[in-house]
Amino acid sequence: MYLKHLSLTNFRNYARLERDFPERTVLVQGQNAQGKTNLLEAIYYLATTRSPIIASDRHLISWGVAAEPLPYARLVGDVERSSGAAHLEVTLVREPARPENPAGRLARHIRLNGVERRAIDLLGQLNVVLFLPQDSDLIAGAPALRRRYLDVTLCQVDPAYCRHLQRYNRVLEQRNHLLRRLRERHDDPAQLTYWDEQLARWGALISRRRQRAVSDLEAAATLIHGELTGGSERLALQYEASLALPQLEADPATPEPDQPPPALYEAALSAIARTRQRDLASGVTTVGPHRDELRFVANGVDLGLLGSRGQQRTAALALKLAEVRFMAGQTGDMPILLLDDVMSELDRARGQYLLAALAGARQVVITTTDIEVFPREFVRQTVRWQVREGTISEERS
Repeated sequence: MYLKHLSLTNFRNYARLERDFPERTVLVQGQNAQGKTNLLEAIYYLATTRSPIIASDRHLISWGVAAEPLPYARLVGDVERSSGAAHLEVTLVREPARPENPAGRLARHIRLNGVERRAIDLLGQLNVVLFLPQDSDLIAGAPALRRRYLDVTLCQVDPAYCRHLQRYNRVLEQRNHLLRRLRERHDDPAQLTYWDEQLARWGALISRRRQRAVSDLEAAATLIHGELTGGSERLALQYEASLALPQLEADPATPEPDQPPPALYEAALSAIARTRQRDLASGVTTVGPHRDELRFVANGVDLGLLGSRGQQRTAALALKLAEVRFMAGQTGDMPILLLDDVMSELDRARGQYLLAALAGARQVVITTTDIEVFPREFVRQTVRWQVREGTISEERS
């Protein structure tokens, strides 16, 4: 898989960009605030329909067009993959302000091969793995970061998972709304029965899929981490599901992919029933995938709590490299690797290991402020681009 062409209009500081991408490693050099990260963000957005940096899409529209009657940003990508070519297009439009919405509603229009589609239909058309300097936050940051990481990774390779996640989130929202109403009005708690059943159904499917993915990621990450640490540490990934589902040797065959195995469903429903009184008192759902945790443990030490910054960086690097193997194994296509100035955060040994690992990738885009952090032989094998104020030019030297 690789990105053949990228077109940006009014995206961040790119007023207009038309760029063919080679099927190899591209080294993008430039000073800070020139557009290096914005370029990677655009590719990531086409792959996942979300920014890795900010929560609100309205900030993706260039400030230069803010005063226009209908400010918009457009991202277009042509992708080649083993299953065939795909043309991806996302347009963000900030509509005029209204009394009920002074900031103006943001509309998002998505097309796949020229046909209007939903965001979920775009997922999996372009698979990427993004390396960021702040990746160590995946280890030491809030649990929500790790849950989001698993969701983004799985949605790129498993459309069913993304569908289940959407339905779970809708059920969670409705159940929380009902819990608050029951707390305020002291109504009959039996009204929760339907939502409990739906929460157990979708929650069991999500937690089970996450557990299987973490097991696959751990198998690769443990080997990579051992190589990075010279065998001095052994990394383990521990997924803690608040629904406490039983361990199954293998999921029994079922004709209905949207139904969990009965044992998982009953366990999830029992866990939800046990916390009903607590949920009623607090007005929120206190168990489910939205409360799950992923821990990184090396030699018995929880790296998120007690690991050094160096240990956390090493675990994060092992996780991201394991993600590359996981996605390739799930889809049969090597994902596009996006590296945002990560060499500045790695010591020489880990930097060399990362560069060696890139050899198997079909397409890599790396940003840097300093070309000297890369070995000269590596640089000679790349295509070099220079970015200045949202304009990209090719370096001939």
